[in-house]
Amino acid sequence: MVGETATVSTVEHVDTDALRKARGAFFTPPEVAAYVARWAVRSAADCVLEPSCGEAAFLLAAHERVQTFPSVGPTRLDGVELHAASAHVARAVLRAAGASARVRVSDFFAVEPEPSYDAVIGNPPYMRYQDFAGADRAASRRAALRAGVALTGLASSWAAFTVHSALFLKPGGRLGLVLPAELLSVNYAAQVREFLMRRFARVRLVLFTERVFPGVLEDVVLLLAEGSGGTDHCELLQVQDADALAELDPETAAVWTPTSTSGKWTSALLPTASAAAYAAATTGAGFSTLHTWGETTLGMVTGANKFFTLTPAQAARLGLADDELLPLSPPGSRHLRGLSFTAHMRAELGREGSATLLFRPPADPSPAAQAYIQQGEEEGVDAAYKCRVRSPWWRVPLVVPADLLLTYMNADTPRLTTNTAGAHHLNSVHGVYLTDEHRVLGRELLPLTSLNSVTLVGAEIVGRAYGGGMLKLEPREADDLPVPSPAGVLECADALRAVRPRVRDHLRAGRLLDAVRLVDQVILHDSSALDAAGISDLEQAYAMLAARRRARGTKAKDRVSPHAMALSRRAQDQA
Repeated sequence: MVGETATVSTVEHVDTDALRKARGAFFTPPEVAAYVARWAVRSAADCVLEPSCGEAAFLLAAHERVQTFPSVGPTRLDGVELHAASAHVARAVLRAAGASARVRVSDFFAVEPEPSYDAVIGNPPYMRYQDFAGADRAASRRAALRAGVALTGLASSWAAFTVHSALFLKPGGRLGLVLPAELLSVNYAAQVREFLMRRFARVRLVLFTERVFPGVLEDVVLLLAEGSGGTDHCELLQVQDADALAELDPETAAVWTPTSTSGKWTSALLPTASAAAYAAATTGAGFSTLHTWGETTLGMVTGANKFFTLTPAQAARLGLADDELLPLSPPGSRHLRGLSFTAHMRAELGREGSATLLFRPPADPSPAAQAYIQQGEEEGVDAAYKCRVRSPWWRVPLVVPADLLLTYMNADTPRLTTNTAGAHHLNSVHGVYLTDEHRVLGRELLPLTSLNSVTLVGAEIVGRAYGGGMLKLEPREADDLPVPSPAGVLECADALRAVRPRVRDHLRAGRLLDAVRLVDQVILHDSSALDAAGISDLEQAYAMLAARRRARGTKAKDRVSPHAMALSRRAQDQA
């Protein structure tokens, strides 16, 4: 049972935005708390728990929900809050509302679970693994293990909170939580997804197309899970924002069955027709994954790009010799939006002032290089973490120039570019090293053939949305990116070569989708992989997924083109 602790001293009743952010506490809009409470609390006699209750938004909503029943029973409202100041405020808020509730100051993971609650509702703290370490992380992993869930070392705090919360439910109880949308996509959440499907008879997700928490870039979903015994499918609802929850009709939920209980759930966002087209294409012989072609790896980490990456003009002023410099794809990926990165392009970028050279002297540096190294030491470059842990600090560990370069952070979609310049690359892009069997074909045609609607949709599914609506693709995720198979590319090779000039022109003009339509015609339509309707379904799916991702930073209408929004609305209407 969760009991109330003694009131803490006034000195402890201090809280700030910085303190809240440090412990992953983002207080919930009342519309969200009210919606979850309406769903979860179904009787005046329900026992309700809010773990990590903050200032009791969900307990307050549960109290207000109870008041709507014809007869008010002996409702039990309990909360747990780590931070004493927030717990003090929570008690005051609940008393002012006339609610009888108990709020305990404690680490939720230290509370022994008893299956005594009809509903567990709340907004767990969200702390990334870098900030969630030591005894706190160990306690969270032990708590999850009680339910047979072994979380990885990369798991954020919400993952263990979700599992631990479920252990407080009576058989048939209801779990209503506000969770990061990475529940759908990140690898470390696989164990949580599997647990939810195994534990609950019904799993419902409410998705938002716009940001819910002002000032917070993290996208969220509502998890509504109930019953016992497991399920093989999820129910999906989508709304614009928190204000729209009041009008949400649960009868409009779409049913989606994941291919595996632990696999990513991002494809749940696809409309039915688009999902069918995507499945038809990716399960056919014409498509495989990027990993079929080769290995994707991280780029070089210098520890101090400003020091180690140089423009040709800087290198000339320093008097550095050619053998002390290596050709480099400049930091960032803005220049990697075409089909190839050539030596001519690299030279032109250098003339324009981009850092196209990597300072990497031999073991016996020239006097000019020694002078530059001394300058770096005077500026404290050698004290930077990645520099001070290697010897000598001024020799960056190299990676071999890759066959293809793959963009890492993307406003539209990840791009593959043939590295004809033979340039080294930093960790702002990934390197793709093709197998011997596929190197010639892949260098020539894979960047071109990857510009198709299946791959665009696939990138939205296997990647993850990031701050400002960017699409982030890590190497492990890139391995799963659906791209045309070597056999499929070989079969269409002549037709692809024929459209290459027009595709290149569209890319130079910034017309990505026009380029994609040309490739779709060859890869999808002419090969009979999909008909025109199926290709159109995928175009709409990409528009919808990209619009949803870009809407995270501001309202969607401010971030997405009218054409994309029209396609998005049409796709949702047909779902």
